Amino acid sequence: MPIASRTIEIAAPVETVFAFFTDPANDRKWRGGVKEIQAQGAPGVGATVHQVIAGPGGRSIDADIRITEYTAPTRYAFAAIAGPVRPVGSYTFEETPGGTQVTFDLSAEVTGLKKLFMGGPVQKNMDGEMAALDKAKALLEA
Repeated sequence: MPIASRTIEIAAPVETVFAFFTDPANDRKWRGGVKEIQAQGAPGVGATVHQVIAGPGGRSIDADIRITEYTAPTRYAFAAIAGPVRPVGSYTFEETPGGTQVTFDLSAEVTGLKKLFMGGPVQKNMDGEMAALDKAKALLEA
């Protein structure tokens, strides 16, 4: 099962960091694989976010998500509801003396032939999402 987790410190107030990560309009600024993204209504549990990501060979893949937890300013979680792989993920935000600690967790259950053919690329994509946190940090600290 592909899984990834990373914790970073961002020198910005927790409310600012939470607002940045929970606004889909910001994703294209820091997540390189996002081709399209748009919230389908106000943020909150049950809301959906339409997104199209770059897949193998640059082809577009629908990867819509549903928000499964929205507790401002401490936690945001989601589950993919479209696409060949359905990862679940969460962000936890904790106020620290220097700003905000952000923990991002991702996992996807990939079984059978999908595991054989897609396990490696899915893990690589998740690792890329973790690395992209550096760009989000730079944007928030600018």
